[in-house]
Amino acid sequence: MYDLVVVGAGPYGLSIAAHAAAAGLRLRVLGRPMASWRDHMPDGMFLTSEPWASDLSAPAGAHTLADYCAAHDLSAEHGVPLPLDTFTAYGRWFGEQAVPQVDEVTVTAVRPDGDGFHVETDTGEQIATRTVALAVGVLPFVNRPWPLLELPPDLASHSSDHRDLRRFADQDVTVIGSGQSALETAALLAEQGARPRIVARADRLRWQAPPQPLARGRLRALRDPHSALGTGWPNRVWSQMPWAVRRLPAATRLRIAEHALGPAGAWWLRERFEPVVPVLLNHRVRAAATRDDGVRLHLTHTEGGTETLDTDHVVAATGFTPDLGRLRLLAPQVRTTLWTVGGSRAPELNSGFESSWPGLFFAGLLTAPSFGPSMRFVHGAAFTATRLVRGVQRRLGERRGATTIPRPARDSEPAARQP
Repeated sequence: MYDLVVVGAGPYGLSIAAHAAAAGLRLRVLGRPMASWRDHMPDGMFLTSEPWASDLSAPAGAHTLADYCAAHDLSAEHGVPLPLDTFTAYGRWFGEQAVPQVDEVTVTAVRPDGDGFHVETDTGEQIATRTVALAVGVLPFVNRPWPLLELPPDLASHSSDHRDLRRFADQDVTVIGSGQSALETAALLAEQGARPRIVARADRLRWQAPPQPLARGRLRALRDPHSALGTGWPNRVWSQMPWAVRRLPAATRLRIAEHALGPAGAWWLRERFEPVVPVLLNHRVRAAATRDDGVRLHLTHTEGGTETLDTDHVVAATGFTPDLGRLRLLAPQVRTTLWTVGGSRAPELNSGFESSWPGLFFAGLLTAPSFGPSMRFVHGAAFTATRLVRGVQRRLGERRGATTIPRPARDSEPAARQP
């Protein structure tokens, strides 16, 4: 029986595996390394995070992005956006250096078994383990506006559905959203010969300011400090103190997770975007229907009034919503009884990222309502990996000394329970 099975091999899964291997745990890592980055982000994208805030995590700070770039004669500089392909290659290199083995299989089921779990893969393998860490990324939690749900996939898609945007050359494409994903997707569409537009509920587009130099005067640095999530004291708190966020009331945590970092475009994208992409603000999609070989969108203005818009294809760049109900690989008796954060569908976690089901740990997007917005970024992998592996070790120690199955693990009373 394994001590830990890590489900997922993105930045969080690989970082957890690196720390678990160094701790001497009997380990399996299941998933295709960096799969969502390799398969579900368009060619030509850049990271919004600074290179120095984009390291995966290994003990003693080994195998950083800077290490990878130095070994491959690449540059990663503050204030210079990092190409997606460079980061993806770095993640795969990290896995080769820091993780003993990654099995490129798909997990189809995680079921409780006594005081452990059985993990089933698409090859039919049944793996017995004492603990499980679900680091499944964002793809299970795609958020699609409900008016688009009945449209066929050749007419309506999500931004995460696309790697190659060349298929939209000469087409009229409407992108829904006002965040970086929407704005960059629209810019890339224009550069591939499409005719994109943005439709957004926002009354204006927000653009991040260029980063301040790393070397600054003490007063300027104190007034507007750097952080992995951007400059400013709120961002510094979210990035440096996720443990403190977790101690806040559930309603406050949910509000922070949802609103702390509102939709905004990267500063370096603006000059590529504004000359080529028209924007329709203060509008939301009320209904959508097929029309000939395209889509007719029925839009509502935020101040009243409606209009229709005909387009060849709709791309919803509307983000991801943490929702345990979409985690179909997790057995229903677990998924439907986990304690959740307030009125959300995200699991309530203790300080070691363990859920109310003993031995079941979470990482990534689903943990943002517990630990704050840094869990939506690569930067959060370091905090997660160290705390989660300590939580696994604590759970294993308790089980080895227990004569009965332990009660659900928690170090504070959860705010709510999912019926």
